[in-house]
Amino acid sequence: LTQLVDATLRQLWLQAGLPADCTLAAVGGYGRGELYPYSDVDVLLLLPDAAEPARDAGLRQRIEGFITACWDSGLEIGSSVRSVADCLDVGRDDISVQTALLEARLVTGNRALFREFQQCFTAALDPLDFFTAKRLEMRQRHVKYEDTPYALEPNCKESPGGLRDMHIIGWAMRAAGIGRRWDDLARAGLATAHEVRQLRRNEAVLSRVRMRLHLVAGRREDRLVFDLQGAVAASFGLADRIAPDGRLTLRAGEVLMRRYYWAAKAVVQLSQILLQVIEERLRAERGEPAPALRPLNARFLERAGLLEVADDALYQRDPHAILEGFLLLERVPGVKGFSARTLRALYNARTRMNRSFRADPVHRQ
Repeated sequence: LTQLVDATLRQLWLQAGLPADCTLAAVGGYGRGELYPYSDVDVLLLLPDAAEPARDAGLRQRIEGFITACWDSGLEIGSSVRSVADCLDVGRDDISVQTALLEARLVTGNRALFREFQQCFTAALDPLDFFTAKRLEMRQRHVKYEDTPYALEPNCKESPGGLRDMHIIGWAMRAAGIGRRWDDLARAGLATAHEVRQLRRNEAVLSRVRMRLHLVAGRREDRLVFDLQGAVAASFGLADRIAPDGRLTLRAGEVLMRRYYWAAKAVVQLSQILLQVIEERLRAERGEPAPALRPLNARFLERAGLLEVADDALYQRDPHAILEGFLLLERVPGVKGFSARTLRALYNARTRMNRSFRADPVHRQ
């Protein structure tokens, strides 16, 4: 779909007769090549600093003609017309614009102008400030969407554990210069091979659900509302589960939601870990000293209000320490959460929390 839109826009750009020193760039989700059936097509018409559409009637007419032709072709265009200086000024004051520009991709037009934009934008971007703003935006969004991945009618894009949480990781990677692909996290030593596989797998689940939602609803719809859950499940070929005695044990929509909740839960867990390690990398690159470690006992330490395991294999070697960590979180003043190292150790030890773990007298106490 992205390739088809690219080809359409190139043809319309030629027909509009825009000057050779102008550039058309894809931004936002379209910029990263992620168009869903009813997604908006966000574009940036990049002009040289000397161009002034307000005073140049011919240029203004060509721009207006291009945008009108896009709408007439059936594209839901979200367009902005800016110079490089305008992009930097607006992005400085608006984190949403800055985020969209971070994903800019050349579609057609003057390559030299686009390279100039990229160089100026990268030089002006403060990765840690950008990251901090996106983390705050993420917390506010989670509160808006019930602060749980288990909402009965979740938004597969905006709810906790949705696609937007994965976008946050991707934006942080790009701003930090780590790369654009999940494999780049592993190459930078920030994610394990298993975590990269989990990112890919759960991104695929969430993406397919969102695609089917658009197609079933016939419009841009990102909410798994009750009225659509059954139809989306049927589009995947899922069916009601019937017991041998003929009883209905699980509706197709419930089978779909189980798959969704597993994926959303994994995204929440992975984003907690990966965003912490990216932040640590950014702070170290800025030259901020690492917070001091304070021993709490032989198994746990405290760093900047976060509980940290003394070694990565602690939970595998001593499963009793799993619940001890939660007990310390409640009892030790100033400890407000788990470090990325502890979260990763918990994630890797999740299979230890089984029936025998729950029956252990020490754990029950």
